[in-house]
Amino acid sequence: MNSLANTQMVEKLNNIFPLNEKIKKAFLEIDRKDFVPSGLNFKAYTIDSLPLANDSTISSPLTVAKMTTYLRIDKNVDSILEIGCGSGYQSAILSKLIRRVFAVERIGSLVKETKERYKKLKIYNVNLKHDDGQIGWRNFAPFDRILFSATASEIPQTLFEQLKDNGILIAPILKNNKEVIVEFKKQGNRIISKEIEEAKFVPVKSGKS
Repeated sequence: MNSLANTQMVEKLNNIFPLNEKIKKAFLEIDRKDFVPSGLNFKAYTIDSLPLANDSTISSPLTVAKMTTYLRIDKNVDSILEIGCGSGYQSAILSKLIRRVFAVERIGSLVKETKERYKKLKIYNVNLKHDDGQIGWRNFAPFDRILFSATASEIPQTLFEQLKDNGILIAPILKNNKEVIVEFKKQGNRIISKEIEEAKFVPVKSGKS
């Protein structure tokens, strides 16, 4: 059940970065406290990223709001792949906006905790896998949208292959020692990229643990 503190956090978010009604409703339905380690509950409703296991983080709700908005979700978007789901907060928000969410996380302990969390919260439309997210999830491809929740120096070609034509991939990319959120749009054999804004994410890592 949503809390007053979560509602106040969403209103603060909306003042900083205006949300459309559907995204705002998703943030109101998903209580951030449910995704924060118990020792950090007192920081659950701050606009800050928070540490998780193995140098991972739960993104700032402002970052989650921006990335969700940049995905340009409309009625034609049916499936999305998230690379690096961490505690599952971003995927939970997406679960309220899209019929099918697929998430890949390389840290096994986080996958176990997040699966239990989704079961408790009755979130049934997020499919979660323990693997190296940079190889994607070919069994369920192609995806309408792909979201990187970690900074990459480049996007593996295999992920573009798993993106639908006219699909969008959003990722923070390391460029000239700066992290920049970039939109990649697939148009036939072409990938058209557009820089959006600077950001701060944890770096993507290969393999799984």
